[in-house]
Amino acid sequence: MNILFLTQVLPYPLDAGPKTRAYYVLRSLADAGHSLTLVSFVRESDRPEYISHLSRYCAALHTVRLDRSMTRDGWSFLKSAAGMQPFLIVRDWVPRMARCVRKTLKEDGPFDAVHADQLWMASYALMARNLARTKPLRVVLDQHNAVFQIPRRMAQVARNPAVRLALRLEASKLERYEQRTIKTVDRVTWVTEEDRTALYGSDLREGHHDGGRVIPIAVDPELYRPIARSTRPHRVTFLGGLHWPPNAEGIEWFRREAWPLISAEVPKAVLTVIGRNPRSGPVIKEDASVEVTGYIEDPTPLLADTAAFVIPLRAGGGMRVKLLEAWCWKVPVVSTSIGAEGTRALDGVNVLIADTPRDFAAAVVRLLRDRDFEERVAGEGRRTVEEHYDWRKTYSAWNEVYQFG
Repeated sequence: MNILFLTQVLPYPLDAGPKTRAYYVLRSLADAGHSLTLVSFVRESDRPEYISHLSRYCAALHTVRLDRSMTRDGWSFLKSAAGMQPFLIVRDWVPRMARCVRKTLKEDGPFDAVHADQLWMASYALMARNLARTKPLRVVLDQHNAVFQIPRRMAQVARNPAVRLALRLEASKLERYEQRTIKTVDRVTWVTEEDRTALYGSDLREGHHDGGRVIPIAVDPELYRPIARSTRPHRVTFLGGLHWPPNAEGIEWFRREAWPLISAEVPKAVLTVIGRNPRSGPVIKEDASVEVTGYIEDPTPLLADTAAFVIPLRAGGGMRVKLLEAWCWKVPVVSTSIGAEGTRALDGVNVLIADTPRDFAAAVVRLLRDRDFEERVAGEGRRTVEEHYDWRKTYSAWNEVYQFG
């Protein structure tokens, strides 16, 4: 098939969950013999060599610069507030992208299908279907998560009443928008059963809809090899971009509520926060036991000193790629239930699950003090990712998604 593949983030390098998902879906479709034309938003940090790498798997590749600003976000918020469109959808409707999709349809088509990676790209994919003249254009939407759950869960932990109200309103708009959209496209895929059930609800339970295909996020265990860790690891590590609100809220909660308990038990432990900071600067207060590194291209040296890899998320949806990566690296993980949601996580086997500050602290302290237990948990994590989350095994399912009668 000739497939138009639309992404909201350039799917390389593999330094974020959405990139990892899109990259291996793209590769699996290319390996299956499909011809792919990639149209993607790009940011200032995206480099020519990233585009060159992706060109190996694409017949053509086109990019559109996505510039964010407080002014643009403000206008998008006001437009959303005045209507029924969610803020996130209004913000990411960019006329330059629409023009690029139209041009690509004329110059690189005709296409058999258009792949919308994440909800943000569904509107462009549906526009492409409406513009297709020579043949019917199938639309496949890869729902990385039930997006409405992210602001809904953030509202549950927000301390500011005005923020809580705004998040609830956005969640309500997003839920309605997602429900309309998934009924309009030809195929829907999900990364977790939890997200599929959250959006289809009673229709799925009563058998009125098949709900689409669940295909989990997968990685390349050969790319992320086990890290040879030091004999006395002392580091507690968080890895994730702080520009994403659930990450920022989660690690701030962990730093405020759980870290003092850990420091009191293990004074030599160090909390290391790795990840791209928001423009306003770090949200985590540093001191002698806490360091914020910003984005690091190769975190291996820090992970070699890590006794506990923490995922303290209290909001979010879909799957956390950082959990799969930690399993690949053979580093033991402590996560909230939400952080491990949608995976084959087994508490006390391949991960430690904790949802309160005291339980989270106790789990981290156990890993800091018990090296044998830490090694067992890490080993089980590596085994889990090799058996269930290797993209070469798991993503054969995409061949069935793209079989249209």
